[in-house]
Amino acid sequence: MDFMLILQIVVLLGAIFLGVRLGGIGIGYAGGLGVLVLGLLLGMKPGNIPWDVILIIASVIAAISCMQLAGGLDYLVQIAERILRSNPKQINYLAPVVTYVLTIFAGTGHTAFSMIPVIVEVAKEQKIRPCCPLSIAVVASQIAITASPVSAAVIYMSGVLEPFGWSYPALLGIWLLTTFVGCMLTAFVMTKIQNMDLDSDPVYKERLAKGLVKASSGAAKMELKPYAKRSVLIFLLGVVCVVLYASAISPAVGLIKNVIVPRDAAIMSLMLTVATLTTIFCKVELGNVASTSVFKSGMVACVCVLGVAWLGDTFVSGHVNEIKSFAADAVVAYPALLAVVFFFAAMLLYSQAATAKAITPAIVAALGISAANPGDSYMLVASFAAVSALFVLPTYPTLLGAVQMDDTGTTRIGKYVFNHAFFIPGLLAIVFSVCLGFVACMVF
Repeated sequence: MDFMLILQIVVLLGAIFLGVRLGGIGIGYAGGLGVLVLGLLLGMKPGNIPWDVILIIASVIAAISCMQLAGGLDYLVQIAERILRSNPKQINYLAPVVTYVLTIFAGTGHTAFSMIPVIVEVAKEQKIRPCCPLSIAVVASQIAITASPVSAAVIYMSGVLEPFGWSYPALLGIWLLTTFVGCMLTAFVMTKIQNMDLDSDPVYKERLAKGLVKASSGAAKMELKPYAKRSVLIFLLGVVCVVLYASAISPAVGLIKNVIVPRDAAIMSLMLTVATLTTIFCKVELGNVASTSVFKSGMVACVCVLGVAWLGDTFVSGHVNEIKSFAADAVVAYPALLAVVFFFAAMLLYSQAATAKAITPAIVAALGISAANPGDSYMLVASFAAVSALFVLPTYPTLLGAVQMDDTGTTRIGKYVFNHAFFIPGLLAIVFSVCLGFVACMVF
């Protein structure tokens, strides 16, 4: 390892560390700073900006923000709360199911924010430590990104894999099955190994004595807006159209052979169409869209992807030959190592789509995967869930939100940074999902 490479790694990790310390949108800001230093001082050519990823996120967020303004998210939260309260003792299983489904539906894990207070309330009522269901639910909302038909990560990865003989419906089926089962297995294991008793938690008892724990207020009485249900229906129809069109243009399905509108353009145009229809038929006041919580968090995500993914691509593109050499030797011998590469890259790049886009092309080239030789492409399919390792550093918004909203103090970050409530369930969910992915690929 030469001195210049060491400096480049220091800049890469330093920019990411600075972004993590700044928090939120700061990781995007620091990513841009890292690109500047790598380019001007260390002679690295700036990488490609992931415009397709950014624009897909922006278009999906635009549609969800419109639905939120029409009351659609309140309606979904109301349904989810009923599910949780229907069998509260099973909250460790129901909470991740709810957040998983919301993410599949919306294409963003930020929808978990709306469920965190409900999970905390129901857990307190059952004298269950809220960190137990919260940790699994937040992890499930991240893993589900790799199975959502409207997520930028799935759109990108399916586009890469289809020329190698994988159909879009098959990919979606594999990723849905393996990630959901992986989350449920995680819920089972965590339920067995965790201390569930709230009254035995010393931090809770201390906070309770100081009057810092709010009494449970029971089920929320939420008055829905007139067009809330209609907005959800419009968005759901949009998601169905995305799945149908993406399946129809898949080479393995071949219903549409002369593809004029590619998948990226289709999902962006469909989501903007959903926003248009929601505005017209649900009487949305467009001047208020930018003030919604979903729009704000979504635009923050776009800036984060811009900065950190650009930084990552700059570094990866500058060392693509070394990565190819490693992949050709190590990954072929030990296919599961690809999941490890995805895992550590996602830990630093903070985005499923950005990680997939930064690492996948180098792996495809290194392994010599092509339409004529698609043999090793199964590794990408099976390992895809590992790009969800956003939980390793406890700085992701939904993780911090869970810590802040749990007034019992059971969801906390340890003094060693990595010993937080989300690390073990996150690691388990990825291991289960990847292992199941390899099994599913053998069957398919």
